[in-house]
Amino acid sequence: MRNTWRKVLRVSTGFTVPLLAAGVITAGSPGFGQYKVKNGDTLSHIAATYGTDVRTLVALNNLPGNGNAIYAGEVLKLPGKKTTARGKARSTKRTQVGRVTYVVKPGDTISKIAKRYRITQANLLAANGLRPRDHIYAGKPLLIPVKVHAKAVAKKKATKSKKRNNTFAGRTYADHIVDAADRNRAVLRKRKLPTRSQMRSLIISTAKRHGLDPELALAISWQESGWKQRVVSPANAVGVMQVIPSTGKFVSSVVGRKLDLLKPQDNVTAGVVLLSRLTAAAKLDIAVAGYYQGLGGVRRNGMYPDTKRYVQSVLRLKGQFEKGWNPVG
Repeated sequence: MRNTWRKVLRVSTGFTVPLLAAGVITAGSPGFGQYKVKNGDTLSHIAATYGTDVRTLVALNNLPGNGNAIYAGEVLKLPGKKTTARGKARSTKRTQVGRVTYVVKPGDTISKIAKRYRITQANLLAANGLRPRDHIYAGKPLLIPVKVHAKAVAKKKATKSKKRNNTFAGRTYADHIVDAADRNRAVLRKRKLPTRSQMRSLIISTAKRHGLDPELALAISWQESGWKQRVVSPANAVGVMQVIPSTGKFVSSVVGRKLDLLKPQDNVTAGVVLLSRLTAAAKLDIAVAGYYQGLGGVRRNGMYPDTKRYVQSVLRLKGQFEKGWNPVG
């Protein structure tokens, strides 16, 4: 049973982006474009299409940490230059935002580089996941948001459209897994689901019922999905707790009934019971890492760099929840 558990945990969640950069650019800052999320979109695909990266989109939109907590119909801000109302339609047809790599030279500062490329310091910081107090050093590569001609972007989009978007967070998933994720996403899109405030209450009550620290459950679920049940990753990690079907089957055997991951209560139960098993088997930081990487993988290989960032972000969130923070209240 334990070996099976370790095996299914390895791919239970997707890529995470740390929340360090969140809030670098506020909703009132100039220079944003917009994109309405379509069915089947992922944050990584949107970022590649519009010449930016996942970290930047997470920062601009204050998204939860795993970088895939988006759903069809949601409007995302994109980095770019501000245009006047008269020139907006014409300029958006001609240009999109791309990026070039600049290697920092001795004496460079963020302000100097931003001025040289005629961009705001805020956009430059967000494009590289930096905070205002972070230091740069000679030899460090920086991504510079720049304008590119729309024809080049259109050509790139046309090329990409010929291939299925089966890759997420550096991993490529089989067609049948992505097809299953698409089906689950379609089902959830048609359902009336709890609000994020209601999901928060459900997570707390479920955690207490299973003897799990509610703040830990809140932190994991916020990191994974932002308390959004509609989120389904290309790996077919489902719902607010981002649980894959094989893990759901394992937890079903633990609780003694079949769990339907598309149902909010069952999804939360699956994630909470899994977390309770992990925290009983390992120290807190290892248990959190196990939720992301798989406990067996952590013990065999140690934490991967993205796992370390995930753990840091979850523990930071846990501390904030313990102080009474409520991001949707």
